[in-house]
Amino acid sequence: MSAPAWLTERPIAHRGLHVPDEGRFENTLSAAEAAIAGGFGIECDVQISADGEAMVFHDHVLDRLTQANGPVRERKAAELGEMQVGGSEDRIPTLAGFLDRIGDRTPLVIEIKSRFDGDDRLARRTVEVLAGRRGRFALKSFDPAIVGLLRRIAPDVPRGIVGQSRYDGGDAAQLPPERLREMTDLLHWDETRPDFVSWRHLDLPCAAAFLPRQLAGVPVMTWTIRSQEQVQRALPYADQIVFEGFVPA
Repeated sequence: MSAPAWLTERPIAHRGLHVPDEGRFENTLSAAEAAIAGGFGIECDVQISADGEAMVFHDHVLDRLTQANGPVRERKAAELGEMQVGGSEDRIPTLAGFLDRIGDRTPLVIEIKSRFDGDDRLARRTVEVLAGRRGRFALKSFDPAIVGLLRRIAPDVPRGIVGQSRYDGGDAAQLPPERLREMTDLLHWDETRPDFVSWRHLDLPCAAAFLPRQLAGVPVMTWTIRSQEQVQRALPYADQIVFEGFVPA
């Protein structure tokens, strides 16, 4: 399928419209409500719980945003759902609960986090949660194996590949050079066939984002934009922005 028009109609708030200084933290229901009130789409992340639930949370570990520590995937969904985020009243939501709250009020782009270890439970659970729901949803991941799986099991859900021109940190940086080149140069295209490309704004312009857009009309989303100046620099090379830390004009 091709990317839906709503994917590029309004800027997308990175992990919701979060302002920690005001007690509103990333990937929470409060941040989602603020994005909706501002007229923006929402990007969120999902991680897997110990009992196989998709939880709306960015980090692999709990330490940065909760009073707990250790991997998210070692805690059950019920326990995670009781944890305060940033000391606020918000708790870690399940994806199902997040979707129940948002409904069809704004587009939602869901990033499926990956450790690049072949574990596809989170992707499968995410697709299960979306099944039968009304709304404007898109899925994306850095992991080509996940995006390839989405192409097979959820062909009617818009999917995107997230990428950057070099990997100098994080889980992907530990991959063999040939796998990294596959990611930076989109050599997995025949397997993944993404409906959109989500590329790091610091790397634009680059061939990996330019060629699909120019030759196949595949829209480019760029992240993470943190100022109006960055918006102006990125827009000649992108069709959509994912932003945080300011409100785009």
